[in-house]
Amino acid sequence: MVIAVKKFFKKHIKPSKAGSDEVSEHSLQLATAALLIEMMRADAEITGDERRLVMGTIMTRFHLTEEESSALLQFAEVKIRDATGYYEFTSLINKGFIYEQKVRVIENLWEIAFTDKYLDKHEEHMVRGIADLIYVEHKDFIDAKLRVRKKLGL
Repeated sequence: MVIAVKKFFKKHIKPSKAGSDEVSEHSLQLATAALLIEMMRADAEITGDERRLVMGTIMTRFHLTEEESSALLQFAEVKIRDATGYYEFTSLINKGFIYEQKVRVIENLWEIAFTDKYLDKHEEHMVRGIADLIYVEHKDFIDAKLRVRKKLGL
């Protein structure tokens, strides 16, 4: 399955040029998907609503089809399983996203955390840690949380 996913990305998404500091769109998609998957797992209970939200977020954020999003999420699952921490993903986000895009990642994480209408302490800790790693200011971290709570009617 991993080989099929890699072939898919080789065909559909161009990597950054060798020796370039530019981060490829594929790398940013993969990094974002991996963090969303980890957020979904943070409270040790993965719901269908969380899975649908992660899929919808990936499709909307990166303008991907359902097939492309599914392949991306499968590949991200493999990458996150092999990762030793979040740095591999947050460093790509730092290189490739402007500040507003980083704040949007934090909002996406909050949305997944609040999907079950309950904020687990592990979820909050994880969002805070990722916000620190991608240099999102505390005020924007809190504002993102409040926007999501308001959007969800919590």
